[in-house]
Amino acid sequence: MKHIFLVFLSIALLVVNTVVCGEKPAISAQSAILIDRNSKRILFSYQPHIKLPMASTTKIMTALIALENGNINDLVTIKKNSVGIEGSSIYLAEGETLTLEDLLYGLMLRSGNDSAMAIANHIGNDLESFVELMNGKAREIGAINTNFVNPHGLYADNHYTTAYDLALITAEALEIEKFQEIVSTKTWRANRNKNNIFYNKNKTLWEYPGGDGVKTGYTIMSGRCLVTSATKNNIQLIAVVLNASNWFNDCYKLMDYGFENFKNYVIYEEGKFFKNIPVINGEKEIIPAIAKRTFLYPLKEDELEKVKLNIKLPNYLEAPINKGDEIGDITVYLDGQIIHKDRIIAKENIDQLSIIKRIIRRFRD
Repeated sequence: MKHIFLVFLSIALLVVNTVVCGEKPAISAQSAILIDRNSKRILFSYQPHIKLPMASTTKIMTALIALENGNINDLVTIKKNSVGIEGSSIYLAEGETLTLEDLLYGLMLRSGNDSAMAIANHIGNDLESFVELMNGKAREIGAINTNFVNPHGLYADNHYTTAYDLALITAEALEIEKFQEIVSTKTWRANRNKNNIFYNKNKTLWEYPGGDGVKTGYTIMSGRCLVTSATKNNIQLIAVVLNASNWFNDCYKLMDYGFENFKNYVIYEEGKFFKNIPVINGEKEIIPAIAKRTFLYPLKEDELEKVKLNIKLPNYLEAPINKGDEIGDITVYLDGQIIHKDRIIAKENIDQLSIIKRIIRRFRD
């Protein structure tokens, strides 16, 4: 008995040490990933590329397609094939009319499978066309190990994703302000007479400081699947777990790990000056080369000194030059690996010298 107690004590101390020392957390998921939404940097992963069913986390892509291709004020008349879908439901009736906005809240908060079908019929005109849009978008954003066959996530052969792909899909969706608004809403009242109150199933909004949502999912075949997001200290993290018996705690551990070990650093800001470039035949003889946009990146404290910039600029430029013209390249390395590429631009306009002014300048020189 004493031996068993010592074993449990050792395990407990190991768990405490994991938290204190910032080591990667132990989780129950078959596959998992933690990324920074902005840079897509992977902060933690466990078997992130194995293909698995994802249940209702499918609806993240359904909402993304709807928001990109529809108008939230669209009126949607419910067709017969959107009624009585098994599983979670907002209890649509044939011939009922709702706004696309109400359907999206029913989709993401109540996880309505009938809502998913209604959205697919409205945006794609039929199920097959909508699924094509879903798969096309997945390829576009690099989710190459994902395949959809329906908009709701009920189990079907050949309907799968990976933790990595699902994180990419979620990051893309979170770029849309309305998507962020929907998944972070705790309660929504739809404009209908009954079954009009949708409560968000994602406990992250209540339980995790800075929690943003995103989507739960469960079927017997897929197990418990969860995508969560949280924002703290100017960094937004996305955690994905697939087939996780301890789904919420797994995501909370991942996000704790991310926030405790990484900080968003400004590598360079928009407008940062790099170098003056000589200008031939211009009203001005030099032009400042500056950063096109700000670049933030999550780093551990000891990684900051490992960041290096490689700047490529021409020896000279010839007028005329327009403000914002791309005139060079910047590549950012972390410990020798490329993490970002961007363009360097001209800070201002420089007109071409007239012939008279060129002659005068030549004599002066």
